[in-house]
Amino acid sequence: MGIIGGLIVIVCVFGGFILGGGHMHVVWQPFEFMIIGGASLGGFIIANSMTTVKLSIKMSIAALIGKGPTKKDYLELLQMMFQLFQIFRKEGPQAVEKHIEEPNSSEIFKAYPSFLKNHHAVEFLCDTMKVTLSADLSQYDVDDLLDTDIKVMHQAEHKAQHAIQTTADGLPGLGIVAAVLGVVHTMSYLTAGVEKIGELVGAALIGTFLGVLMCYGFIGPIGAKISSDIEDQGRILSVIKAALVALQRGAPPIVCVEFGRRSIFPSERPTFEEMDVATKETKKAA
Repeated sequence: MGIIGGLIVIVCVFGGFILGGGHMHVVWQPFEFMIIGGASLGGFIIANSMTTVKLSIKMSIAALIGKGPTKKDYLELLQMMFQLFQIFRKEGPQAVEKHIEEPNSSEIFKAYPSFLKNHHAVEFLCDTMKVTLSADLSQYDVDDLLDTDIKVMHQAEHKAQHAIQTTADGLPGLGIVAAVLGVVHTMSYLTAGVEKIGELVGAALIGTFLGVLMCYGFIGPIGAKISSDIEDQGRILSVIKAALVALQRGAPPIVCVEFGRRSIFPSERPTFEEMDVATKETKKAA
């Protein structure tokens, strides 16, 4: 959806300009692009560590081409945990160990590709189960452990999101920088005639236009989408957390996944009937 939104911005802004009698060659000012783009990129690199830079780029790409978890994704997650918890309850910790030690080779995880490709969620689930199998932890210990993990993960992601948003906020100012340089350049052509001066002033004003457009039409919305993606990722981890804490409490698998189901927003939450059908299918497959 991000790419579609970007196309709408471009078509509406420049299409309206053309329909209003404007000419696109006036907008094409490569040196204005260079000044604004270079300054914003340089400032972005100055302000952030390379880890944050890489994470920001990765999350920006995901914001443009990715999509949030759907009801189907949540249903698969709950079904997978139910199957895993069933094995744990019936066959013991040793039967689960091979799955959590090498999740990419696990037949259970491979049956749920939407979960397996979410590396954060896989590590979150598997690492927690490794600890609970090797140490005597209470449900409160597991709850605190998972809260800490989610908090730290979000801190790193929000740092990347803040870097993108800060860059967006600076773009209008950098557009003014480009415009001022354009006006300074125009000063040397004061005797060249009205048409030449008008052309140069128009080119200078494109700098302000580009800075504002990039801020509110592209980079700012990407930052907002990254923030939304972080919340979506956090919701998946919260579902896993609720199920794992219930498991540590000694609840049966069906109750564990019900705790997880109730942690999902109503708009994406599978119904009780859908969950019932999914768990029955898992039992038949076992």
